[in-house]
Amino acid sequence: MFEFTVETIAGATGASAVAGDPARICRGCFIDSRLVERDSLFVAFSGERVDGNDFAPQAVSAGAAAVVLTRTPEDTLLEQAEAAGCAVLVADDAQEFLLRLAHAYRAELACTVVGVTGSIGKTTTKDFLAALLGARFRVWATKGNYNNLIGLPLSILSAPRDTQVLVLEMGMNARGEIERLAACAEPSLAVITKVGTSHIGMLGSRENIARAKAEIVSGMRPVPSRSEAGVPGTAPVLVLSGEDDFTPFIRDEFALPAAVEVVLAGTGADDEVRASNIELDVEGHPSFDLLLASGESARITLAVTGAQSVSNAVLAAALAERLGIDAATMEAAFKRLAITGRRQELRRAACGARVIDDTYNASPESTAAALDLLEMLPVSGRRIAVLGEIGELGEEGPRLHALVGSYAAAKKPDLLVCVGTACAEEMAAAARLMGMPARSVAIAGDTERATELVRQSLRSDDTLLVKGSRFLGLDRLVEEVC
Repeated sequence: MFEFTVETIAGATGASAVAGDPARICRGCFIDSRLVERDSLFVAFSGERVDGNDFAPQAVSAGAAAVVLTRTPEDTLLEQAEAAGCAVLVADDAQEFLLRLAHAYRAELACTVVGVTGSIGKTTTKDFLAALLGARFRVWATKGNYNNLIGLPLSILSAPRDTQVLVLEMGMNARGEIERLAACAEPSLAVITKVGTSHIGMLGSRENIARAKAEIVSGMRPVPSRSEAGVPGTAPVLVLSGEDDFTPFIRDEFALPAAVEVVLAGTGADDEVRASNIELDVEGHPSFDLLLASGESARITLAVTGAQSVSNAVLAAALAERLGIDAATMEAAFKRLAITGRRQELRRAACGARVIDDTYNASPESTAAALDLLEMLPVSGRRIAVLGEIGELGEEGPRLHALVGSYAAAKKPDLLVCVGTACAEEMAAAARLMGMPARSVAIAGDTERATELVRQSLRSDDTLLVKGSRFLGLDRLVEEVC
């Protein structure tokens, strides 16, 4: 983790040190006063419901070496800080403070940074990359969903000083956010997994989403030919999906910097790194032939489920090859990989039914992939799909939910439970319109009602898919039945 003096922190961020010893050393950074450790740095964020500045006294009491406020400190806090030997800084903007601090620490780390973004699949791709690169290098990667303007700098600041490769997931809600993340992280290699419809309600079109994702190239820097961390040197490399319809736009029309080399990975004959002969076993785990740009090949079996995982794996393989990971090493790493939970995770209900827990989040595209898996798995009982509403679709919400309902009908589940309000009704109506019997389609206004419906009908030989946006809390349904 980072270790800076108060004076260095102030110089790197532009914050004003108003009290305390400028030579005091801070180790580690927290934005939650309940997590503060001795000698760490506490940064106060002002939210809609909670103002972190109000919790600075608790951070001082917990042993923080310094606290960063976004308002003038009260005399009582200054007195408390002086007595505890805690420095006090004031910053205009806590978010910008954190980005600048992380950028300063990133500059000190002798490591190669890999950036991962995209509408869907970025966390799985990040996990794949961490596994592949971890076979040869000391890797630090984004934990959980720490991928935004607060989470990414915290991920950087928590990286050990001996990190050789830093794998960072980059998410966004608006144009310009990934540009700021890339400026902070300065990745040398990057992946854009897919341009989908997530956040279309805020960005207006998939083209705008593509532009926002492609901002990652703005901060890209080459890996020196003799990297201090022992990582092979390379020019900036951007890996794109050969299957995504917006790849030509990003590659040919977005005006990528001339120094950035584009590598295509997918299942097409023209892709430099590609998968072929894809097969799924009875539990939904894919196997495929992987061909690298070097000509090396291997038969890969993934420990995760779903055919869509192959696309993410090939993107990760294309980038890992650039850092010297060979096909045999990839084969072993993929086989033992465990990814971030609640992504098509196979579980068992208390009654014995098989449960596909895909409750981490949802988009129209990932919901379709989950329905594909439900259809493919062999079952002796019924296939039940519990699909929650998908957030952040804006005016496109009704249309896209209707498309999801239509797709669900085409997969012919024995029971479809649509969870939510107006958009759930759109899903259900489309499913019925496309031929699902009315008795096989139910609407639940919330997770509690959906849980009740599932409990009433779930049998030991059934397979249950649970998928929806995080705000619905459908993970609670899974925990209730498992």
